[in-house]
Amino acid sequence: MRLEEFDYALPAELIAQRLLAERDASRLMVLDRATGRFEDRSFRDMPEVLRAGDLVVFNNTKVFPARLLGRRRGVTAQKVGKNNPALRGFLTGETELLLTRQESDDIWQGLVHPGRKVRTGEVLVFGDDELEAEVLDRGDYGLRRVRLRAPRGSVEEAIDRLGHVPLPPYIRRTDTPHDRAAYQTVYAKARGAVAAPTAGLHFTEQALSALQARGVESCEITLHVGLGTFQPVRSERVENHRMEAERYEVSETAAAAINRALHARRRVIAVGTTSARTLEHVAGEQGGRLRAGRGETSLFIIPGFEFRVIRGLLTNFHLPQSTLLMLVSAFAGRDFVLRAYRHAVEARYRFYSYGDCMLIL
Repeated sequence: MRLEEFDYALPAELIAQRLLAERDASRLMVLDRATGRFEDRSFRDMPEVLRAGDLVVFNNTKVFPARLLGRRRGVTAQKVGKNNPALRGFLTGETELLLTRQESDDIWQGLVHPGRKVRTGEVLVFGDDELEAEVLDRGDYGLRRVRLRAPRGSVEEAIDRLGHVPLPPYIRRTDTPHDRAAYQTVYAKARGAVAAPTAGLHFTEQALSALQARGVESCEITLHVGLGTFQPVRSERVENHRMEAERYEVSETAAAAINRALHARRRVIAVGTTSARTLEHVAGEQGGRLRAGRGETSLFIIPGFEFRVIRGLLTNFHLPQSTLLMLVSAFAGRDFVLRAYRHAVEARYRFYSYGDCMLIL
């Protein structure tokens, strides 16, 4: 398939720049795969759209303030300017050397921009020399492997103190203290994501209680969102794209709940593409059923993929030509999805991370 087959036109003013004051006040488009029809609803209608016995699977990863603004050692803050722009480092997830993680000496994978001049052996500094990153080696497209050190205190404390909320680039404003709570699901627990699983941003405690009152079951898994989810597709043929690996964990409780639902032929509803990818990866490795454990997934889902677990998907509206749009197209059909997107544009839905959502059944 060609990349251009997943394109659509979107007016810039429909890209949501902030989360709604009431999370669950967002709009919801409900897509019926069997009939090829869709309808405009409110997210607060979701409990009545689902039915008792459905199992909703949430991704409980927690975003940390992964965006760091710093400089190369030897370049003072006063000299950082046109010729020595501030380094924008995205700490995009631990390498396998995280297994030897120490409190103040961590090895991470980093995305540096602009990164062309940042060479192996250089040291980047953040804040008032409160955090430093030694570049260990280079990868493609600005990727670096770095060793983090915090001369005073722990690395995690330094990141929390100095870091910025890693808002996507299409949110054209600087992050605010409010974003630390807004760009986080209400059920986030497992620290490690550089982007929120945005389909979950619509839920409130009241919305979760309403699902439970309806008789809808739920469980939580973890996928630490990293570059694998948002890396752009650079090849004209979609099949040639390769995803970056992201870390996941499925608990015994979650695996048992999902397997019970599958055995009873009850619907499993994934909240977000990250939950969907995790479930389908593990099921693909285990003959169609879930098994508890930790690992990494680089599963790339495109049309033609055989889904083994999910029968429903709650998801936001995604960027043109993105791997996320391809996954949604694989689940509901490309033509159906693009028709729904055209309607969303005409009906003035809010798009992307802080925008509205669709429920595909």
